[in-house]
Amino acid sequence: MNGADTAWIIVATALVLFMTLPGLALFYGGLVRARNVLSVFMHCYAIACLMSVLWLVAGYSIAFGEASPFWGGFDKVLLNGVTTDSLWGTLPEVLFFAFQMTFAIITPALIVGAYVERVTFGFVLLFSSLWMLICYAPVVHWIWGGGFMAGENWIGGSAVSDFAGGIVVHETAGIAALIIAVFLGPRKDTSKPPHNPGYVMIGAAMLWVGWFGFNGGSQLAADGGAALALTVTHISAATASLTWALWERIKYGKASLVGLVTGTIAGLASITPASGFVGPVEALAIGAVAGILCQEAVNVVRNMLKIDDTLDVFAVHGVGGIFGTIMIAVFGAGAWGAQIFGLLIVGVFTIVVTVILVFVCKALVGLRVDEEAETTGLDLSAHGERAYDHVS
Repeated sequence: MNGADTAWIIVATALVLFMTLPGLALFYGGLVRARNVLSVFMHCYAIACLMSVLWLVAGYSIAFGEASPFWGGFDKVLLNGVTTDSLWGTLPEVLFFAFQMTFAIITPALIVGAYVERVTFGFVLLFSSLWMLICYAPVVHWIWGGGFMAGENWIGGSAVSDFAGGIVVHETAGIAALIIAVFLGPRKDTSKPPHNPGYVMIGAAMLWVGWFGFNGGSQLAADGGAALALTVTHISAATASLTWALWERIKYGKASLVGLVTGTIAGLASITPASGFVGPVEALAIGAVAGILCQEAVNVVRNMLKIDDTLDVFAVHGVGGIFGTIMIAVFGAGAWGAQIFGLLIVGVFTIVVTVILVFVCKALVGLRVDEEAETTGLDLSAHGERAYDHVS
């Protein structure tokens, strides 16, 4: 065990949890109407609790067990066989478990942004649980857990390069979000602006800070690689914020606060898979493109495809993560075949699993609230609470 590595990953674990609670909750909560803000907080908080338990029960074993190249198995259920002396590299394995648990929390939590304001709470809990175990955890095993995409036997003799989750986190969550949005259909009223842009900015800032643990911690060591990952993460986020705002200014005559900070998230999602493989100049280029690319993806999903992915999860996270994964090959840090086929196989797998789970969960607990509940707002209709005396 290395004491410095252990100390850094303890901090990184706290930072990644901070991304969901309270970062993502505030970011998403500020973007919805006032009548639904508490429901968004509820979704994020409940998912964090439930995924933590399920990661202990089976998720970690499925992801990091050694049963086969496709499935980790159940040998490490409830951390069976893991003691304080067990190591994962230079770290206590129980700390590696906790660090990866925070990823298993935020990935299904990202999907929340696609279905806010019109989904049943039962669907949120059941779908998130099954999706994490059946979709997310196997993909983790394939790429990070020694599975079939991680070794030299993969396409062209090269492993998939995904440092911190462009495929594992952002592609899977983005595709799942888009599919659920299609099944749900649009909200009854999409005309209301975000009720609290201040929340959005604060949440985005928390996500930015937490992302240092997300990407820097994925080095699993306190060394120069972690420092570089942290640095390129910051550069990409800053650059994408500026290009998103500039593109808004060119197209609409004004740059908005919500746009600026959405650009931050686009830059962070895009650099995530590449953060261990590129330098600051490449990060500058990735961020510069991401701010415009993801903004145009929002336009395609909303206005051309007419899909109400409420908070643009696919356009920002899905497109950003896919773009960053491809850029690893563009900059020569990964093999084209390995990257493209990795994206395609995980994408198809995610589509199939998500579609099946939507049908199953809809049959068991329902999918969409009724029109009256949607009009009243989920805060009151689903949870019996209200954040504001006068809501819109």
